[in-house]
Amino acid sequence: MLTKSRLSVGAVALSLILLPISAFAKTPVGPGALSEWNLIVLGDLNSNSEVEGRTFVGGNLSGNSSNYNTKSSDASANAQPGLTVVGNVTGGHKNLNNASGAVIGGNVESGFNLNGAPQTVQVGGSIANTNVNQNKVISGLAASNPAFAQDLQQTGSLVKSSMLDLSHDLAAQPSTSALVIKGNRGIFSAQPDASGNAVFNITSDNLNAIGEIQFDLNGADTVIVNVSGANIVLNDNFLGGTKNLGKNVIWNFPDAKTLDLSTAWGGSVLAPSADAKTGNYIQGSAVFGNLLQQGAMQNGTYAGSYWPPQTGSSGGGIGGSSGSSGDAISVPEPGMLVLMALALGALLFARRKRKAIAA
Repeated sequence: MLTKSRLSVGAVALSLILLPISAFAKTPVGPGALSEWNLIVLGDLNSNSEVEGRTFVGGNLSGNSSNYNTKSSDASANAQPGLTVVGNVTGGHKNLNNASGAVIGGNVESGFNLNGAPQTVQVGGSIANTNVNQNKVISGLAASNPAFAQDLQQTGSLVKSSMLDLSHDLAAQPSTSALVIKGNRGIFSAQPDASGNAVFNITSDNLNAIGEIQFDLNGADTVIVNVSGANIVLNDNFLGGTKNLGKNVIWNFPDAKTLDLSTAWGGSVLAPSADAKTGNYIQGSAVFGNLLQQGAMQNGTYAGSYWPPQTGSSGGGIGGSSGSSGDAISVPEPGMLVLMALALGALLFARRKRKAIAA
């Protein structure tokens, strides 16, 4: 028979493994990530501009002074801060607005201007040049809790693989609509299917052949424009303006290695493997491999209900549901991986003791 002390070890281990799901944070994936973040850069972001909504950077953030969460938006359903950076923050001061808060995996050499209280800034390393005011800044988290940086890196890997998968899945969708070119104008007249989705499949040469874009949603919930080609130039004008097209239109560039945007762009942009440069604004969500940002990212992020059928069951997204309920998956919060490892170790210890006693 196990002694009381040995039983308690097993009970503690079991209780740690059976922690409630509320102990885990949720990371948006797939189209849900496009709804959560105004800008996603899977590698490094060099910016001297602004992002009106939330920002995720999988590498380092550098450049001159830049601004984040400049327009107050709805609170994150997944408790994401206004700015998340897996690596370091350098260069000029970064401005965090509207009580956005931040999570930084490395060091903050540039410093933050915290505009609007209360804000919480969590930093894995050190932080300098920051006027805390009535806000909360916690640094040195990676030293006191090694899982902090590890879990943040895990989140970065998850976001990256999710965006690459999404781009691949969108590119595989068959056309329901066709681009019509009349002179200098490209007419995108969406023909949605029974689910409210429309798909255009075009080439970068098609884009280069036009100078003006006319977009007609025709009641479509989501319009996907797949553009093949390695080197993308976005210099077209939108007839009547960008019209909040980012909420319903995803421009997908699955093959892009470079992307150069010089005009105001209507629609969310998905180019997860591209080294990109923006010189004007994008109204919608945007995803790049690396980015030199010289134009603003404006709100009006993706709000459609489309979910790639390859990634879910008959009900839609992950877990068999579509929409926001299927757009995030649970990953351990900082420190949870350590607790889980301790729990598994305790269970193994208890089992070995039980076998020894039986022998």
